[in-house]
Amino acid sequence: MRIREILEQREHEILSPYASFSDSSKGREREEKPCEIRPAFQRDRDRILYSNSFRRLKDKTQVFLTPHGDHYRTRMTHSLEVAQNARTITRALKLNEDLAEAIALGHDLGHTPFGHAGERALRDVCPLGFAHNEQSLRIVERLEKLGKGLNLTFEVRDGILNHEMELSPATLEGRVVRLSDKICYLHHDAEDAVRGGILSLEEIPKDIGDILGYSTDDWFDTIFTSIITQSEGKDDVTMDEEVYKATMRLRSFMFERVYTNPKAKSEEGKAIEMVKTLYTYYFDHTEVFPPYLRDMMEAGEPKERVVCDYISGMTDRFAISRYQELFIPKSWSVY
Repeated sequence: MRIREILEQREHEILSPYASFSDSSKGREREEKPCEIRPAFQRDRDRILYSNSFRRLKDKTQVFLTPHGDHYRTRMTHSLEVAQNARTITRALKLNEDLAEAIALGHDLGHTPFGHAGERALRDVCPLGFAHNEQSLRIVERLEKLGKGLNLTFEVRDGILNHEMELSPATLEGRVVRLSDKICYLHHDAEDAVRGGILSLEEIPKDIGDILGYSTDDWFDTIFTSIITQSEGKDDVTMDEEVYKATMRLRSFMFERVYTNPKAKSEEGKAIEMVKTLYTYYFDHTEVFPPYLRDMMEAGEPKERVVCDYISGMTDRFAISRYQELFIPKSWSVY
């Protein structure tokens, strides 16, 4: 018996009947020979982790644009923390940890430079619209590996696409990631806001703190415990009503005090205009695109979408350097 088959058998012995089993996956878009060592979802996790798109997340904004300081979160550290949160919950619920981790690592691959500010810029300027969850799916299906895609399983692709709260993943593991994402950014964005001097946890409203706690560690303990106790042995992932309402009030508080804080977001207007200007420029200069993107346009892919592909793949640093090279005059000199 191959190692993969032993691991697949172990899933059936250990996991909940409501878990997603690797040997019962709905499969990949392109049929391929199974790995002799890794079950399907573990293989997907590895493909995402080793991808160029994942590595670029280390220089993409989470909340604070290109912050000065080594300890602020980036889009990569956010994804890693979401993956760890998801593993904690799925392990307690006896769900498939490999599937949850794969979804978590891939859920934000489609984020633009400058985070949600860049996303809004592309959505405003591109007539086809732009959404980072749809772009994350497009990356793993179409753009990675020079246009070949990663050929991931249905379950991972579904979880990546449907990680937004208003959407509904097909698997319990996808639902765990959807909640883990929100819990995670409330936790670490509050910590970064405290580090940046724009928030004190003493300001947390009493109706939130009395339920969730007055520290970020307390929030984790309360919310995780609620999810696990409310979801154990059930074909659903949820939390009790009181904790859920308090979490949503915390989210509203964070939007008011951090996500729309003029001090924290003072540079966002510049970032938005930069992304829009780059879109306009590259729409008329697609000759500089990598060959696989030009091939996609020749095959009938809308130019507007491919321009978004190119710009959304940029890191903060790369976008700034391209803008400076294209639009900021250099000093004249004779050598």
